[in-house]
Amino acid sequence: MDTKQLTKKEKIRLIFDYFQRTMVHHAMWYAEVRDLFGVEKAGVILEKASALSTKIQLKRLSRTLGFELEDDYPQALLELEDDKIDALKEAVAINWLANDGVWFQAVEFTEGMLEAKACNDAAWSHFSPYEAIRIKKILGLGEFPGLDGLKKAFNYRIYADVNKQSFGNETEDSFDFYMNECRVQIARKKKGLDDYPCKSGGIIEYSTFAETIDKRIKTKVIGCPPDKHPEEWFCAWRFYIEKN
Repeated sequence: MDTKQLTKKEKIRLIFDYFQRTMVHHAMWYAEVRDLFGVEKAGVILEKASALSTKIQLKRLSRTLGFELEDDYPQALLELEDDKIDALKEAVAINWLANDGVWFQAVEFTEGMLEAKACNDAAWSHFSPYEAIRIKKILGLGEFPGLDGLKKAFNYRIYADVNKQSFGNETEDSFDFYMNECRVQIARKKKGLDDYPCKSGGIIEYSTFAETIDKRIKTKVIGCPPDKHPEEWFCAWRFYIEKN
């Protein structure tokens, strides 16, 4: 059947499928470039490709749907009140977390919990350094921004809009990071479930993030489920730079 003969709802469904295919194709390109040239070089190439691709796509959509652009961003977004922008940022962040959970459950319910955890840990080994690269670009951090740079970077992670976090025991050579409220663990607690045992994934997530911000930074787990923890936090990590 010619797609022009589809109903309006069928066409809209196909449009959303096009969006999904575009995102997956984008991710596949990045994965291939990363595997061929390494994470740092892939980050540089991704920056160039993403900036141009976003500009091209928004320009075409603005012409098609009739919305104005200002400095390459939809004017309607720039005209929103600050509280609406903050709410939108939080909603996008929570959608990211929901997407992560959907993937986990999709694997868990078809292949099993162990397989889901294996996929989860592997995904974090790629996403965490990628997020660090993006944040370094946004903040303009140099090659060795140190522990201060890492603390700044933590405030720009997507998790910063999803959970509540804090720092403590700060010295010249180290600081502790606490995940005081974890949306996933709190949801499990409300259902009467035990903490999700995220330690293996957390070690990968935090260590790769920190060393991508500054390769001198080391990571030590203070506590992370299934470890016992106080009411004040769900997981805690120490970041430090060894003295010469």
